[in-house]
Amino acid sequence: MHRTPRHPASRALAAGALSLALLSVGSAGAFATEAKPKPSPSPSATASITIKPSATSVNAGGSVTFTGRTQGLKVGWPLVLQHQKGGKWIPLKATTKTKNGSSYSLTAKLNTVGTEHLRVSAVGKKVYSPAVTVNVT
Repeated sequence: MHRTPRHPASRALAAGALSLALLSVGSAGAFATEAKPKPSPSPSATASITIKPSATSVNAGGSVTFTGRTQGLKVGWPLVLQHQKGGKWIPLKATTKTKNGSSYSLTAKLNTVGTEHLRVSAVGKKVYSPAVTVNVT
């Protein structure tokens, strides 16, 4: 048979000890769940490049300036303009580096008549701008 203490002070002390024990176990569980570090995404996953051509149509031999901003790339990171040829992206001679404020600007002379699909790539990383189209006539 269960025996209860006869003094009210004994009951209060027992209830307090039990409450403290339950709170301690609950707090330890809460700290254990908060202590797990969240994995951070890789730098390539968070890096990005925007692109805007100064013209979407140009005469053969004409120049187009491409501007944009980068995110997740260090200042001074090299960038190169690429064009799509035969389903592959080929680097052109137009290069630049990211500036303070994460902006860039590069100019390319386009000689091949037709539709050019172009993008900017971060050298040494798998980070690319969306492709833009420039018509060369």
